[in-house]
Amino acid sequence: MDVDKKVTFMMEDFYFTADYNENYSESYEDGCCGEGLVCDQESSMHFDSIFIPVLYSLALVVGLVGNGLVLVVMWKKRVSLNVTDIFILHLCLADTLLLLTLPFWAVEAVKGWIFGTALCKMNGALFKINFYCGIFMLSCISLDRYLSIVHAVQMFTRKKPTVIHCCCLMVWLFCLLLSIPDWIFLEAVKDSRSQDKIECVLLYPSDSWHLYSRLLYHILGFALPALMMLFCYSCILLRVRRGSQGMQKKRAIRVIVALVLAFFISWTPYNITLIFDTIHNNEIFNSSNQTFCHSTTALDIALTITSTLGHLHCCVTPVLYGFVGMKFI
Repeated sequence: MDVDKKVTFMMEDFYFTADYNENYSESYEDGCCGEGLVCDQESSMHFDSIFIPVLYSLALVVGLVGNGLVLVVMWKKRVSLNVTDIFILHLCLADTLLLLTLPFWAVEAVKGWIFGTALCKMNGALFKINFYCGIFMLSCISLDRYLSIVHAVQMFTRKKPTVIHCCCLMVWLFCLLLSIPDWIFLEAVKDSRSQDKIECVLLYPSDSWHLYSRLLYHILGFALPALMMLFCYSCILLRVRRGSQGMQKKRAIRVIVALVLAFFISWTPYNITLIFDTIHNNEIFNSSNQTFCHSTTALDIALTITSTLGHLHCCVTPVLYGFVGMKFI
């Protein structure tokens, strides 16, 4: 459901080859070689039908409980929310909405897409919007903490939370623009690779669209946020370590390390697998058809596993930001 594969949406669009469920068939025809070979998906379909429902059900329950508790806490202290709190509020909202799309991808893994093209477009676009929004909110939080702690500069006037909400609204609107290809190209179609099972997939007009959308995902959905988080939290860590090593600052260091590790552990495997998948699908193979199909099946399964791991980040984030604490200034 993730994106490239059956729900290739997630990365497909970003070129989420596995992101949307990684079943989101990034390119409805990804399993074909240039000479018309069609690789059967029976092995990867069987794996998906077991792995995806189990992991997505776990992610849904844990994520909704965690994000729900954070939202309740934020609501109770809504009068005194600071800049970071407001970003966390929007982050939890994005994560919650993203989690609500997972049951559809889980059903698709078992029975195929039975909800029609309209819901395919809506669910895929909603998934993409909230995925990007969650990543961008994490970037905003890291930038705000960096300016506040390292340079003692406030990114926003804390007495005017409306300004911060407007900034978050601009992020939501930008993510909506990024989802336009999903509204246009997502379709519920039969896939010959999966025994004519109906799947929600991206049908781009050309291969170049696939490549550009995947490149866009790698840049906006991973590389830039990762670099920003690394830079900001590294500077914060150095600044905190220079001061007195009280309990509060030691806790802050642990939180920073946990935040960075959580992001990279969640999304690095998926991005690496996606790069290999891109090379695989654009390479001129001299190997046998059987070897090609074996490698295609292995990549399909790897995309499912790594994209699902990425979605679990929605469960970890509220714990780190909401309950472990980011208020160490």
